[in-house]
Amino acid sequence: MTKIAFIGLGNMGSGMCANLCKAGHEVRAFDLNADAVKSAVEKGAAAAASVADAVAEAEIIVSMLPAGKHVLSVYFGEGGVAAHASKGALFLDCSTIAVEDAREAARQAEAAGFLMADAPVSGGTAAADAGTLTFMVGGSDAAFAKAQPVLDAMGANIFHAGGSGNGQAAKIANNMLLGISMIGTCEAFNLAEKLGLDAQTFFDISSVSSGQCWSMTKYCPAPGPVPTAPSNRDYVPGFAVAMMLKDLRLAAEAAGSAGARTDLGEMARRIYEDLDQRGFGGLDFSGVMKDLKGGL
Repeated sequence: MTKIAFIGLGNMGSGMCANLCKAGHEVRAFDLNADAVKSAVEKGAAAAASVADAVAEAEIIVSMLPAGKHVLSVYFGEGGVAAHASKGALFLDCSTIAVEDAREAARQAEAAGFLMADAPVSGGTAAADAGTLTFMVGGSDAAFAKAQPVLDAMGANIFHAGGSGNGQAAKIANNMLLGISMIGTCEAFNLAEKLGLDAQTFFDISSVSSGQCWSMTKYCPAPGPVPTAPSNRDYVPGFAVAMMLKDLRLAAEAAGSAGARTDLGEMARRIYEDLDQRGFGGLDFSGVMKDLKGGL
């Protein structure tokens, strides 16, 4: 049993925290939302009154926060994690943030005598609840070794991507590909329908042909073929447009810094940005299909 502090009990963090409790770890949970903390307590965690209260005796601090500025503030701001955690504790940030923010956080952690790993996730809320997330981990070998037993309680696929920030690099490259492939899948289903194929027929053919991809077989944007997909719930997320846009903006920022050409990534960013600006940021990202069909 490991003493764990969990900070950030949103849509993803709540399920992750619950699975740590289910695995027998001693978890103290903190969030600014009192209802989220109450829900975590009902699933086996102890309530923490503050960040300081959560981390005081923790061996590992797990966080799932909205953006890099929140990560840096929670860990290194006044009254933050670094000011109250036990020396030698592991900081395990599972947020999706900029590569440079993750590397800066690791630099500050190591300077203060702590291990730190960036471990963003893939899989969405269903995988968070089921404990089947994929984790892409950046950090030292020592940080990864200490993190792995805890990650195993929350995920089914754990990858050490290399040094600090490499987990974030893997995540944003993966999600850029996901955004691009989802738009292409939506366009393909829409074209097939316009040409007289129903969604199930096209799915049956393309899902075993050269066009098959995760966006089709696991998260089909056309209603019908994949019953668990948001397309069968009028595109209630799932993974929201606003979240995909955040990741595509991170990818664009990283591409600019690295001098990498990402033309399709930029096109995908513009499409999701348009949806967000029109008030559809809370729609599932596969809702591009609904927009193509004139339903928005």
